[in-house]
Amino acid sequence: MKNPARRNFAHLPTQVEHLERLSGYLGGPSIYVKRDDQTGLALGGNKTRKLEFLVADAMEKRCKTLVSAGALQSNHCRQTAAAAAKFGLGCILVLNGEPGMAATGNYLLDRLFGAETVIVREREDRARVLDEVYAKAEKEGKKPYLVPYGGSSPVGALGYAFAVREFLEQWLKTDYMVFGSSSGGTHAGLVLGQRLFGYNGTILGISIDESADSLKNKVAVLASEASELLGSRINFAPEEINADDSYCKAGYGVLTDEEREAIKLFAEYEGLLLDPIYTGRAAAGLVDLIKKGRFKKSDTLLFWNTGGQPALFAEAYEKHLLY
Repeated sequence: MKNPARRNFAHLPTQVEHLERLSGYLGGPSIYVKRDDQTGLALGGNKTRKLEFLVADAMEKRCKTLVSAGALQSNHCRQTAAAAAKFGLGCILVLNGEPGMAATGNYLLDRLFGAETVIVREREDRARVLDEVYAKAEKEGKKPYLVPYGGSSPVGALGYAFAVREFLEQWLKTDYMVFGSSSGGTHAGLVLGQRLFGYNGTILGISIDESADSLKNKVAVLASEASELLGSRINFAPEEINADDSYCKAGYGVLTDEEREAIKLFAEYEGLLLDPIYTGRAAAGLVDLIKKGRFKKSDTLLFWNTGGQPALFAEAYEKHLLY
């Protein structure tokens, strides 16, 4: 296996914890959590694993500025801004939101890390503005490196391929890995890591904002392309990818009663904080699937806590979490 360039700055391995009280309350399978909310960079999160490879790639290419995009409360953008600050790189972020919005949650941290932010009102305009910002940075000699949305490129996906190996060195058996899936990089890395390192369970992504078909196609392509960075290409087919889009109908970032319930359950039974966009939605799906009997009581589930807690303190959510 090839050794791709990597900057080792995440706090690894992250811990695996048994959610004993929550498992008992739900009366289903035994639930464990992988604490990727504690990867260390800028309050942690799953993007740190991806950025270890993305930052290394940028620096090998002698780039000077990380350019990326996301929602105003993007966990990915917060960690990208922090990684840029850590390695002395510039950072430009294209964020969709309303001009003049209060700097709270992740957006506050983006600015604290010194990132330049460009605000666009409509999500549909973000890609176009990102291209314009990248071209302008290139023209100005800033040597930009495009960090894709969510860090989800073949390079970024490598972070979660190696996360599977890390987990298998910590723990011998789980029947399912469950997590939130959106831009596809974490999902692609996990299925690639499963193939490379021999995880025998089922990898199940709970879609945050994509149809299952779209997500399966995206993940299959990313995993296949990422495999080439480690050696011979492994072709993944969409039908090999497990994705459930039953919980994203409300739309991206829209907090539902089911998500409020899941966030409160994890907090009240385990003292564990989830975020209102990704892990909250994934946990809502997990809780519902347990209630519906999707899993056997003898199963062991691993829930990847991919972080994002700063969004709990965003103006858009802080008033709606308690009811």
